Amino acid sequence: MPIKVGDTVRFLNAVGGGVVVKIDGKVAHVREDDGFETPVLASECVAVAAPAPAKPATAHSPAPKNHPKTIPSKENYDLAVPKAAPAPVPVVETPGGDVLNLVIGFEPTNIKALGTSDFEAYVVNDSNYFVMMSVATRGRNDRTWAPRWHGVVEPNMQDFAWELAQSDLPAFDRMLVQAVAFKSDREFEAMTPVNVEIKVDATKFARLHCFRPGTYFDSPAIAFDIVRNGHPAVLFEPDAEQIRKGMASKENTLQALKKESERRANLRSSRPSDEPLVVDLHSSEILDSTAGMGPADILNYQIEIFARTMDANLRQPGRKIVFIHGKGNGVLRAAIEKELSHRYKGHRVQDASFREYGFGATQVTISASAGKTSARR
Repeated sequence: MPIKVGDTVRFLNAVGGGVVVKIDGKVAHVREDDGFETPVLASECVAVAAPAPAKPATAHSPAPKNHPKTIPSKENYDLAVPKAAPAPVPVVETPGGDVLNLVIGFEPTNIKALGTSDFEAYVVNDSNYFVMMSVATRGRNDRTWAPRWHGVVEPNMQDFAWELAQSDLPAFDRMLVQAVAFKSDREFEAMTPVNVEIKVDATKFARLHCFRPGTYFDSPAIAFDIVRNGHPAVLFEPDAEQIRKGMASKENTLQALKKESERRANLRSSRPSDEPLVVDLHSSEILDSTAGMGPADILNYQIEIFARTMDANLRQPGRKIVFIHGKGNGVLRAAIEKELSHRYKGHRVQDASFREYGFGATQVTISASAGKTSARR
């Protein structure tokens, strides 16, 4: 039978009870004997019979007498029977719930005024474990932390943790989360304690598009993964200086490889003009390493070597140059033919000797009247 306002109830999973003064959805607000209201799930309350109201005294009925409370003697203490604590509700485990997932999300109290709104922080425990958690934010210096919330989150639950005030945002650039997972009523596999430091861009709390519903939040929220599929989440922010150094290192490597290939091309071009100059454009021949280079980088470098070789021999009419490009998928050959049709017009082009070079080679004979018709790249 559902409870209603005015019912006297007791709690199923905790000691206490009182009178229901308000029902908000699935939550009942119960006023206990001390006068404080306690929000409790309605499903965790059970109605109890209220004592019958006393009949008013009449002229024919004597007024009730006030009897003083009897304080038990010391001898009677041993006979007192303590109240039994309510039996704990067994945890209903979900399939796949032995993999830990922890999330902290922030929902604005007034999403239409993010510039002045505070934010409610919720902790999500998507697992079959109890999780003892502690959350802290940056303290007054880089070595200290200011505690924000700590507690135990039950399995497969979302709990309200604390309210992040608008005035706290300027210092909210780091968040430290520590957690220990355990089970209280059955055997379990031990998990490594979690110690995650998260960098927070507090400016996102002023941008409406940064708040969005997600797996654990029906309302727009900014969520941070603490543990994802059993692994502590590492939120990486790119280091601009490291990226710059990496790009500079790659550029230096390419320059060194170009100089070495140029040296090899100059040695080949010094051979007698009656002997064909053979240039093998396979990447393994012109590059010491292709580390960090994609297919487009390698193709551009092969064409660069082709162009350098042609430029070095344009003043030697009759010079035969054999470019070995391989059969492959024909990409390099098509690129060479395009260069010969546009930048190096008028030279005699033919397939090189199949007997000596196979199918994947093109022979170019330098013409006296031809030259380079377009600028180098």
